[in-house]
Amino acid sequence: MSPGGPEPIPHTRFAAIRVRLERFEPRPGWRAWLYEFLLFGFKQGWACLFGALLLGLLLGTHLFYPANAPLARYDFLTLSALGIQIAMLALRLETMEEARVILAFHIVGTVMELFKTAFGSWQYPEASLLRVAGVPLFSGFMYAAVGSYIARVWRIFDFRFSRYPSPALSIALAAAIYVNFFAHHWLTDMRLVLFAALALFFARTRIWFRVWREDRWMPLLLGWLLVALFIWFAENISTFSRAWIYPNQRGGWALVHPSKLGAWYLLMYISFVLVAAVHRPRAKEAPQLAASAHAEMR
Repeated sequence: MSPGGPEPIPHTRFAAIRVRLERFEPRPGWRAWLYEFLLFGFKQGWACLFGALLLGLLLGTHLFYPANAPLARYDFLTLSALGIQIAMLALRLETMEEARVILAFHIVGTVMELFKTAFGSWQYPEASLLRVAGVPLFSGFMYAAVGSYIARVWRIFDFRFSRYPSPALSIALAAAIYVNFFAHHWLTDMRLVLFAALALFFARTRIWFRVWREDRWMPLLLGWLLVALFIWFAENISTFSRAWIYPNQRGGWALVHPSKLGAWYLLMYISFVLVAAVHRPRAKEAPQLAASAHAEMR
């Protein structure tokens, strides 16, 4: 066992790096706190690798891609995203399990893209060959980047949970949220009811994670909000690069409305449940919970 939790998966390059970093011994006190903070940033950056590379491609091609290039920018993005995926597997930067999660997200995301663009919720303003019904194929990789992050961060930080609802309940709620993304175009938008259900079912749920030597925790609802906020920031960069645009951005870029944060929160939950179907949420051990509760009371 490594000091930072279960021994990392040996067939990824990150595993060896993680073992070396977790065995480092800084001086006690503030230096140890600082080291854990830096280690947290490093692990988060590693988990974000696929999404960060894709976001860099969106912005870089917007600024520097030749206007008269024989290959359309959107097609270049599709081929580049596929190339990143293949390279990460070949260089052992990603596991096959994570690649399967990315494929599932690509399919789920593309279905949503086809529906939403048909209703004019957003659009892809540039021409391309590699597209389906007006939706360029690189769009699925943007959803896959979210799935890649969750799958990687789950393993890297050794997620465990306390007071996690039953899998059947969490899956049913995720299905209801996914259906509402489509059905609200014809029926009453049930978004507020779905938010209330999330708060009711997960109000007491904690997510436990290990950065280095000790277990840390936060409310799971807060964790989803932080990730949704990060995705909203990334969405502003993406729309600035005209990877896609909303109707109010046709005449020029404008900040994505903060209300979209709610949509990303719900999509974040769907993403989490999809990854949970692969990783199977593990419960926090009871003795450790008791010790933690005793420490909080002191």
